[in-house]
Amino acid sequence: MVPTKLDHCVIHVSDWGRSNRFYAEVMGAELVQRPTGWAYRFGDKQLNVHGPGVQPAEVARLPVRPGNSDLCFEWQGPIEGAIAHLNAHGIAVERGPMRTVWCERAGHLGLFPRS
Repeated sequence: MVPTKLDHCVIHVSDWGRSNRFYAEVMGAELVQRPTGWAYRFGDKQLNVHGPGVQPAEVARLPVRPGNSDLCFEWQGPIEGAIAHLNAHGIAVERGPMRTVWCERAGHLGLFPRS
């Protein structure tokens, strides 16, 4: 089998300013300005972002809509640090810390905030 790697995925936002602040200030993304809108870069991975004013040429049969993406990021440190970081930015944790299928495999606990 030929090795593959993830290049990008797509999220859809309803408010560019709110989303840009969350992904840059809270999640540490590099904001990449596009002709219309933004993308969010995390090292060599990228979230392409559909939002107000964006008319993508190619989309999924059922295009992604605001609020229906489920993304998992890994915090490099104790779970208490992640909670404090989110709280410092006014982001409430809706669920967790808790074990999930993926977290158990990786030996981590999960948190579920909303952006």
